[in-house]
Amino acid sequence: MTTYQQILQHRILTRAEIEKRANVWRMFNQKIVFTNGCFDILHQGHVDYLCKAKDFGHKLIIGLNTDASVKRQNKSPERPINNEQSRAFILAALVIVDAVVLFDEDTPYDLIKAIQPDVLVKGADYKAEEIVGYDIVKARGGEVATVELTQGFSTTALINKIKS
Repeated sequence: MTTYQQILQHRILTRAEIEKRANVWRMFNQKIVFTNGCFDILHQGHVDYLCKAKDFGHKLIIGLNTDASVKRQNKSPERPINNEQSRAFILAALVIVDAVVLFDEDTPYDLIKAIQPDVLVKGADYKAEEIVGYDIVKARGGEVATVELTQGFSTTALINKIKS
C-alpha cells in the first residue's frame, strides 16, 4: 500500500468511522481535540493554529467543511479554491493531524455531538461560549479553548495577493 493510500484509508474518515476511532482512543486514555474549518488554501497561519490545537491533547480531529457548506458561508463566489477531497488530503498528510472528517451541515454541531471530544478549539477571534459545540463539550466536563491566530496570514489576503 502506498503512503497516499494509507493517508486516505487511515486519516480521512466517515462520521461512523471517526465515532469508532474516537471510542478506541478513549479506551487508551487518549485526549481527543476537535477543531473545524474550511482550510481552503493551507498556509502558515493554518499550520500554526493546528499545532497549537494539537498541544491540548493526544489526538487531533479536523471537521472539514464540504464544498457545499463553504459555498453557503458566502465567503466569495469562487470559494472554495480547492475542492474538499484536495483539502482533506492535504490536511490528512500533516503529521499533527490524526483524522479529517467532512461535514456538510452549516455548523459542525452534529459531528461534535457524535465525536464527544475532550477539547474543542477555535481561533481567539471567537468567544469560548459562542463556539458551536460549547454546550456538548462542557456538559461532559471537557474544555473549550481559543488560540491566538498568527498575524499576517489569511486565505482571503492570500487570494487577494494572487489576484493583484
